[in-house]
Amino acid sequence: MLDKTPPPLTAVDAAPNARSVGHGVAYVYEAPVRLCHWVNAAAILVLGISGYLIGTGIPAMPGEASGNFLFGYIRVAHFSAGYVLGVGFLLRIYWALMGNPYAMQIFCVPLWRRSFWREVCHEIRWYAFLAAEPERRVGHNRLAQVAMFFMFTQTITFMVVTGFALYGQGAGSDSWQYELFGWVFAIWPNSQDVHTWHHLGLWVIVSFALVHIYAVIREDVMSRQSISSMISGERELRD
Repeated sequence: MLDKTPPPLTAVDAAPNARSVGHGVAYVYEAPVRLCHWVNAAAILVLGISGYLIGTGIPAMPGEASGNFLFGYIRVAHFSAGYVLGVGFLLRIYWALMGNPYAMQIFCVPLWRRSFWREVCHEIRWYAFLAAEPERRVGHNRLAQVAMFFMFTQTITFMVVTGFALYGQGAGSDSWQYELFGWVFAIWPNSQDVHTWHHLGLWVIVSFALVHIYAVIREDVMSRQSISSMISGERELRD
């Protein structure tokens, strides 16, 4: 008979919660984390589509310009989703400080530990079908932590900062957006450079989203621990 008792948690992965672990199920992601995840995912989807259209342009519309506001609606959708993402990301940072240790994992990555990189290499071998077993970890595995830190948290921070800088340039030098983020143009005086880097950031996020979705489905199928935890917050340890 297989032992259903989950392995002991290390100090960095332990969650002091009454629902933490029991009967092969660990309560990992609290409700605010799950809410921020889905709100940010929806905002990123709208930002990605509208940002692509803004960056590449749309076909000319027939008739008078005053009778067509399609591009205006696209910009409104982009700006609105940008505000949602900015606020949602700030709330996610707040809950990383207030929630259980799992909420902090994508913001605090022990890159200085040699053992951490050994675990990253093991996960790379697991995803490359070179390792027979995945790491037994209740929270994010080490490779996921690296990917989330560099391709999500850092990239989203960059996109929010450059996005509000560009918005502030249009809103005027007396706007709060320009007051807070106008320093970006001290780094790139040519605003087209900021547009270019902002557009490149879109493709980093698209690449991350594709790999993230693949990894979630793959782990749910191949691993002995369910990854579809952003709905219930609970992760099943199947053996």
